[in-house]
Amino acid sequence: MVTGSAGFIGGHVAEILQAAGHDVVGLDLRCGADVRDAATLDTLLPGVDVVVHQAAKVGLGVDVSDLPDYASVNVYGTAVLLAAMARHGIGRLVLASSMVVYGEGRYECATHGQVRPGPRAVDDLERGRFEPACPRCGEPVRSAVIKEDAPPDPRNAYATSKLAQEHLAANWSRETGGSAAALRYHNVYGPRMPRDTPYAGVAAIFRSELRAGRAPKVFEDGRQLRDFVHVRDVARANLAALVAPGRPGESRAWNIASGTPHTVGEMACALATEQGGPSPRVTGDYRLGDVRHIVASPERAETELGFRAEIGFDTGMKEFARS
Repeated sequence: MVTGSAGFIGGHVAEILQAAGHDVVGLDLRCGADVRDAATLDTLLPGVDVVVHQAAKVGLGVDVSDLPDYASVNVYGTAVLLAAMARHGIGRLVLASSMVVYGEGRYECATHGQVRPGPRAVDDLERGRFEPACPRCGEPVRSAVIKEDAPPDPRNAYATSKLAQEHLAANWSRETGGSAAALRYHNVYGPRMPRDTPYAGVAAIFRSELRAGRAPKVFEDGRQLRDFVHVRDVARANLAALVAPGRPGESRAWNIASGTPHTVGEMACALATEQGGPSPRVTGDYRLGDVRHIVASPERAETELGFRAEIGFDTGMKEFARS
């Protein structure tokens, strides 16, 4: 069963699983089936052997008024799903998690080695000082790749809810002997990405602005590092996790990323070039829930799942701009 099967990522996941010969049962709120409805789950789960859980409220949202929805859909919904899986003896879960659970990425200080800066101060952001500093000496730090064993540090409601999903999956695994694979997606983009909504990813927001003839508004100075990974690669990662043998009672996480970081400004410029639209406008604005740099190590996914992203940044952005 694929939850969120009519969504952006879930739709691609359902398609690749079907193409690989799996029988897929879909569940999606758009089709009137709610993951929070235990009765619906009890109707759909008999005969299911693996659940691929993509259903979620995504994005940073608008403000704190979104907190109840994040808790309800992402946290409560996952709890209801896991309880239903236990009732029906389903022992394998593939969970759509996110790189947002890390908070800021990994940094290196010339004096103190590996450090994890705390949230950036509003005063610094207002003054255009966007780069985090060493929390011990205050000196500049260098961004480095982050691995799955980094301690989580969620900075917004969505991030908190995704980490809660991972914890619930770990609880379920230990108590039932099932196995859970948490796929920490980095910045996913590609065909059928939602548009014209504050809950969409930055790539979709930029594309919508360009199609309306407006310059994409790039926050901060545009030099924020991210790993942009194509949705078809993400779907392939789900297939790899589904067929990989899981250890009973274990919940394990993998970064799902391209392994090649780019700045937000580079991504905006690539879309503008492909669409022939106005050049991006760097605003200096910021969002408190944002982090500065987050760059993934995809090594564990390649070693343990046999997954490696195949669609490069240039190719993917050209397709996305025209999709």
